[in-house]
Amino acid sequence: MELMELLRTRRTYRRFRQKPVPQEVLDEILEAARLASSAANKQPLTYIVIQDPAKVAAVFGYTRWAAYLPPEQGQPKAGEEPVLFIAVVENLDRNQNCDTDAGLAISNMTLAAWNHGVGSCMIGACNKPALSEMFGLTEKQVLHTVVAFGYPTHESHIMDIERADDPDAVKYYLDENRDFVVPKRKLSDVVSYL
Repeated sequence: MELMELLRTRRTYRRFRQKPVPQEVLDEILEAARLASSAANKQPLTYIVIQDPAKVAAVFGYTRWAAYLPPEQGQPKAGEEPVLFIAVVENLDRNQNCDTDAGLAISNMTLAAWNHGVGSCMIGACNKPALSEMFGLTEKQVLHTVVAFGYPTHESHIMDIERADDPDAVKYYLDENRDFVVPKRKLSDVVSYL
C-alpha cells in the first residue's frame, strides 16, 4: 500500500473475522515494533504475544472497548473478538519513561499489520493488575497497553470536524452500516507556522 493511503485507512477496528493472523504477518508486526525509534536507544520495551484462543478469550475478558459508545455497540460480540493480542511491556530498569517509545512501537505494529489487511485496536482501558499477573510481570515491569489484532468485519472512515471549538466533535460514532466514523480536526486547526 502507498504510505499516505496506509496512514489514511489504518484506523481502529473493533470487530473481527475469526481467522488467524499468519505467522509471517505476526513476525513482520513484531519486527516493525523492534525497529521503532527509542529514546537514547535504551529499547525498554518487550512484547508478549497472546494467540492461543483460550488465552485470547481470557485477555479479552479484561478489556473495555469504544468508550464513546454504549457497551452493546462498542464491545465486540461473540464471534467478533480479536484473534491475537500483543502486550506492550515497559521494563523500568532500562528506562523509567517509556510512553514515547511505546507510542512509536505501537504505531509501527499497527501500520505493519494494516499493510496486510489486519486491523488493530490499542487498548489502555483494561484491568492492568489482573493482566500483569496473568503475564507474569515483575515489579520492574509495567503493562503499557494491549493491542488487539484481527481481520476487520467493518470499515472505519475519517471525516473532517467542522467546528473545532466543539469538545464533543471528536467523538467517533457508528453509521447506519455499523461502520465507525472518526472525526478528525482539519490540518488548518492543528498546524501553525512561525
